[in-house]
Amino acid sequence: MKAQYVLPEWVWEFHGHRCPFLPIGWRMGQLAMEYLKIEREKDHGFFIFPEAGIAHPQICFIDGIQAATGATYGKALIEKTFYGKLAAIFYHPKKGAVRYSLKPEFIDAFGKFEFFVYRKNGFEPSQIPQNVADEVINWVCEQTDDFMFKIEPKPDFKYTPVKGSFNKTKCSICGEYVFERYVRMKDGKPVCIPCSGYEKI
Repeated sequence: MKAQYVLPEWVWEFHGHRCPFLPIGWRMGQLAMEYLKIEREKDHGFFIFPEAGIAHPQICFIDGIQAATGATYGKALIEKTFYGKLAAIFYHPKKGAVRYSLKPEFIDAFGKFEFFVYRKNGFEPSQIPQNVADEVINWVCEQTDDFMFKIEPKPDFKYTPVKGSFNKTKCSICGEYVFERYVRMKDGKPVCIPCSGYEKI
């Protein structure tokens, strides 16, 4: 079977290695944009909430989402929920929200590939033989959307982003600029969080 989905080469280069979670995220992002009838985000109007956590190897799908949608961490458009799930909510203020998750039957079939034997034995994706990685990557790209994804409209989902500000001041201790939201006061003078001794917000 010929792969239905082919990622642009720059997506692999951006991510740094070849793994099957990148095309999962790419497809998830593409499908969400189609569902919401929006284009790739150029500015700051499309928000994504991946339900992944930390310290597990499946979170590469978030890079696929970023590459597909243009909603990136750098633009403060992605915020993880730390639920430890392979899912994400996609939200556009004018178009609504939808949640995409991987179906258990897809994950069960997915996990049988040799690629995951290497991963469980401590091999990084770039250390796994290319034919082993390509086997599962090609399989992912051949699967139907219906087999892979559960789709849930989220009509009641709301999110209000923090309003941006260009206001800043100099820390009275280190002399570096800090944006006003993060300024703290110490002995009556403005300081940055590291110099304040306060906890991070």
